[in-house]
Amino acid sequence: MNAQTLIAAAAVPGLIISSRQCARLDRLEIGSVTADSRRAGPDSLFVAIAGGRADGHAYLADAVGRGCRMVLTACDHPGGLPRTAEGELLHLEAPDTREAFARLCAAFHGEPARKMVMIGITGTNGKTTSSYLLEDLIGRAGGVPGVIGTVNYRYRQRVVPASHTTPEPETLHGLLAEMAAAGVSHVIMEVSSHALEQGRVAGIGFDVALFTNLSHDHLDYHGDMSSYYAIKKLLFTRHLKPGGAAVVVAGDRWNQRLAAELLPLSAAAGAKRGFKLLRCGFSAGELPVLEQRADLSGVTARLGGIGGEWWLRSSLVGGFNLLNLLGVAGVGLGLGYATEVIEAGLAAAPPPPGRLERFSSRAGVEIFVDYAHTPDALEHVLKALRPHAGRLVVIFGCGGDRDRAKRSVMGEIAGRLADIVILTSDNPRSESPAAILAAIETGVGKAGMTRCRLESLLPGSHGRRGYDLVESRRRAIRDTILFARSGDLLLLCGKGHETTQIVGSTSRYFDDRREVAEQLAVVRC
Repeated sequence: MNAQTLIAAAAVPGLIISSRQCARLDRLEIGSVTADSRRAGPDSLFVAIAGGRADGHAYLADAVGRGCRMVLTACDHPGGLPRTAEGELLHLEAPDTREAFARLCAAFHGEPARKMVMIGITGTNGKTTSSYLLEDLIGRAGGVPGVIGTVNYRYRQRVVPASHTTPEPETLHGLLAEMAAAGVSHVIMEVSSHALEQGRVAGIGFDVALFTNLSHDHLDYHGDMSSYYAIKKLLFTRHLKPGGAAVVVAGDRWNQRLAAELLPLSAAAGAKRGFKLLRCGFSAGELPVLEQRADLSGVTARLGGIGGEWWLRSSLVGGFNLLNLLGVAGVGLGLGYATEVIEAGLAAAPPPPGRLERFSSRAGVEIFVDYAHTPDALEHVLKALRPHAGRLVVIFGCGGDRDRAKRSVMGEIAGRLADIVILTSDNPRSESPAAILAAIETGVGKAGMTRCRLESLLPGSHGRRGYDLVESRRRAIRDTILFARSGDLLLLCGKGHETTQIVGSTSRYFDDRREVAEQLAVVRC
């Protein structure tokens, strides 16, 4: 693509080009836009981005040394530019190089997001479940869905492992271009707070945006809940198309706050930035729940509001999944689907992988594998299963090199809501597994539990409560299944769909679901 055409199409805010260089832009062809100097070449535009771990400006010489003849830096970059033997280096400046990079990548690939219906999902929990449900619903309604999310990136019959929940712009727009070329009609994108803060979705307009919930997570990155909320809100205030739909699920104060703050913006329906607000709740809003039932067979709810009275039925387990289903139903209405289409689609949708995925033993033990890895998610799933368990046994840990403040909080939640707690390794990464378990253990102790060896705790009386530490995740799963009794309900949390365990710098194959299936076969329970 001609450099002048690319820059005009990207429309980067505040872009500075010296008048002396403007005439040369139409003589330079751009074959790639990259922020990685190792991928730069003679036909590349290299964008220098100051990141948390490295500053791309320090790699300008490396990019130029590989033949790159055009670079974009921050306006306030104090350093000089490297020399090139091939002639004068074309130099662009922008106040926000992250936004500039995203817009340039989108323009380079022909703005593929504009060719499809874009659906953005943000929130702490429920994004992946919602994306799977929406994928199924859109397919049944006659659309061709593509998904960019935590588990993987997928469309048609192609599945690509996910590097990030929301990939970097260079990968993102290349993937969107592939989807558009393959005939994808709707893109369902999990939009992480990191992606919003880092400008990865700059320049993308979403037709529908869904907010699931907000709870304790990523505070090692965002600092506090108010900052975390402010970043999530950007999906609606900065990236929602005029005339689009904002769907907010009923929940705690953060959901209520977002709905209240979006209401006056949406009220200006005829204004340039007006949009439709769909509040999905238990007593009011555009999609209220009039009555509900939830048990181990699934959830049922009678809905009202703008679609009239209709029923929502699903095999997904847990009252919290009703909130996920409500959000998806709201997105369906935002897309213009009839309530009959949404009702039939959600009733037929299978549970997502690793989200309360159920295994039953011949000895009367129910086992659920779930991704819950935040305090809020753990509390919701334990509360959902509590009424249906003789004894509720939970096995979980916390990831290393991640938010440490949530460890004792999750321990307290588990100790308060479960009968037996088995603490084990998650993805310890560079941290000591024992140190992580000790941090969680402080919370379990606050809940009044005492430690006892697993092999004596589980066969004991049904009124007995306690916890144990089993560092090996494989052994924790094996021994818990081995000693479980009829009527027990086992919840294995933290990894869900994941198929690896990260220890140090090594990623090892490990799948909770496979471990459960193999142990059930071995112990024949």
